[in-house]
Amino acid sequence: MHDIRAIRDDPAAFDAALARRGLPPHAAALVALDDARRGAIAAAQEAQTRRNELSKGIGQAKAAKDEARAQALMAEVAALKDALPTLETAEGAAERTLATALAAIPNLPLADVPEGADEAGNVVARQWGEPRAFAFPPLEHDVLAEPLGMDFDTGVLLAGARFTLLRGGIARLSRALGQFMLDRVVAAGFEEVVPPLLVRDEVAFGTGQLPKFAEDLFRTTDGRWLISTSEMSLTNMVRERIVAEGELPLHFAALTPCFRSEAGSAGRDTRGLIRQHQFEKVEMVAITTPEASAAENERMTGIAEAILESLALPYRRMLLCTGDMGFSAQRTYDLEVWLPGQNSYREISSCSTCGDFQARRMNARYRPEGEKTTRFVHTLNGSGLAVGRTLVAVLENYQQADGAVAIPDALRPYLGGLTRLEPRG
Repeated sequence: MHDIRAIRDDPAAFDAALARRGLPPHAAALVALDDARRGAIAAAQEAQTRRNELSKGIGQAKAAKDEARAQALMAEVAALKDALPTLETAEGAAERTLATALAAIPNLPLADVPEGADEAGNVVARQWGEPRAFAFPPLEHDVLAEPLGMDFDTGVLLAGARFTLLRGGIARLSRALGQFMLDRVVAAGFEEVVPPLLVRDEVAFGTGQLPKFAEDLFRTTDGRWLISTSEMSLTNMVRERIVAEGELPLHFAALTPCFRSEAGSAGRDTRGLIRQHQFEKVEMVAITTPEASAAENERMTGIAEAILESLALPYRRMLLCTGDMGFSAQRTYDLEVWLPGQNSYREISSCSTCGDFQARRMNARYRPEGEKTTRFVHTLNGSGLAVGRTLVAVLENYQQADGAVAIPDALRPYLGGLTRLEPRG
């Protein structure tokens, strides 16, 4: 959500930032809506003030035994009483119209975000690890994993397209990855949370999924939303709160199922685990002061990178361009892991700073030490990591010529010392 006062103060800067995202100017229209809102507020306030003045005048007229004046004033009060509900309704409508317009506009990119229309404009910020040289043609994970217990047909039978069932060793490997990654994030100072998987409208609005991306979510029959990421629950832990500056930063992490309709991805990654309706992810969320948010973005990205490095998975850090960033982000680093079966890098984590964009939608504030006024917190989120995509990366990078998959050293304690995942007999 944007601050209308900041837009009024510098409309040219607001429109220039929108232009970097490839969007047309909005400032003039927003200021006009704000003018209408202010006018409606003023009209309602003036009517209420006049009614109060008239009520005093009625008492004075009665005290002076001026019945004619008292009756005239009472008639005017009655007219204002009838008019006030209409004025208050107009005020509320003007408030909602402005809020709806502001809520539909994405966050503004920071100055260091490169301009670009789509992923082609993203910039490689750093690269780690050398892709393994195979003595045989490496397989893609969906081919490799079926003999290991990845059951696509049963997943589709049970739930339809973009659902997969994992059995035996590969299910155990998936569980080990989630626990390993959560342990690493908690060791880095994040508080483990088991959050609700169903949330209300205002929670989905707070992190920016609503209203624009409703089609990407699943909704229950009682009006709740299945979380597409635990960022939704974790970030909203501070909604409608004022925290003391000394409490910040707050760090939360969760390993949860996530649910996405993938409404805009028809025909993409239809097999395997890359793009599923249901998947698991370790999510990191930080709530901090404006001064600390840039450093926090680097730190969270570094935690995700350290997990990939501990698994010896080659990756690169991408600074996303203005046309490829998410709706709520000011800056995003994507981590892309090397997949030898696809001979390409694929996204495995996104770490974003959102500034006060989500905080305004949630009304989440902090009180600086020694000050009476409050400020909006800054929020950040990052994957640490997506479990399914990490499983894909382990399968493809650690595959063997005989169809087995070697277990990365860091995961072996989570698998009772198991060193290889063998094809099922």
